[in-house]
Amino acid sequence: MKGFLEGLGALLLVSGVAGVIRELTDGWFRFLGLTRFLTENVWFLQGRELFANIVIAVLGLVLAIAGSRRAEA
Repeated sequence: MKGFLEGLGALLLVSGVAGVIRELTDGWFRFLGLTRFLTENVWFLQGRELFANIVIAVLGLVLAIAGSRRAEA
């Protein structure tokens, strides 16, 4: 479980940061937008892509930290 949380957190962190970079560069790096599918297809996230990517990156960081602090059973 520890490895799963760390892996999922790392994936979310990287995709969130990549989405932030994509949004700040006005879409120059299209291959970085893994979260683009989420932010373009969910109605309440449309127009808030930068905020959504920041939240995804922070959630990934929290999951990675929680996974590293979890004691191996």
